[in-house]
Amino acid sequence: MKVDHSDYLELLHALRALPGVKKVFIRSGIRFDYLLADKKDTFFRELVEHHVSGQLKVAPEHVSDNVLALMGKPKNSVYKRFVAKYEQLNRELGLKQYVVPYLMSSHPGSTLDDAIMLAEHIRDMGYMPEQVQDFYPTPSTISTVMYYTGLDPRTMKPVYVAKDPHEKAMQRALIQYRDPKNYNLVYEALTLRGREDLIGTGPNCLIRPKNAPKGDKRPAPPAKTGSAKPSKPAKPQPGGGKAQPKSRTGGQDRGRTPKVNKLRFGLGRKK
Repeated sequence: MKVDHSDYLELLHALRALPGVKKVFIRSGIRFDYLLADKKDTFFRELVEHHVSGQLKVAPEHVSDNVLALMGKPKNSVYKRFVAKYEQLNRELGLKQYVVPYLMSSHPGSTLDDAIMLAEHIRDMGYMPEQVQDFYPTPSTISTVMYYTGLDPRTMKPVYVAKDPHEKAMQRALIQYRDPKNYNLVYEALTLRGREDLIGTGPNCLIRPKNAPKGDKRPAPPAKTGSAKPSKPAKPQPGGGKAQPKSRTGGQDRGRTPKVNKLRFGLGRKK
């Protein structure tokens, strides 16, 4: 693959030279894998120095390599290299700018374990992203073929697909586990997969146990009466995003964990 940003750079230089133009910002649309494939870092440096308005939106979409392969995306290590290079250039230029990742839940191939892995990655980022979307099939895409057939058309191998609305709600909630409204869904997902190690008061825990002390700042169970307002979630990195659709079960609003048919979630499947 021949990687060449010269035409892009020429266009940006021409735009910056226009009378009355102070700044030309690139908000999104950067393919970070293509950017890293450029042996010269001229475009990357100019992007950081002149064309980021504090935040750059990119679309890693997931962190599980299995899911990324089905998406046709590079491995998570490539995204980590991009972020490291971006932070390095910002330090060299004396700037303080951020990457805003766009993430997706319930893409074909994504299991609850993959969703929990993504939640742990978000925990390590230190803020709750707003750029989140649940997968919905759209025409003329390989992902939609996987969704309806349960097969990867490139290999004809089976692909796990989360179609149950409740499991999709759990995967979506895990990405924004800090929102108190998602507590019961997150609690259910973690216990269902035997990840009680992520429920507690330790630094690596995602949520508090139901009898946690009041001093812990992690999300606690919602008020049972429904009259008390939940505590305001930690303010995420700005960046917009679609609101989460309401779960059809309503379990997270009624303070209980609904019963689960394990066969729906790919657990204990019939051979």
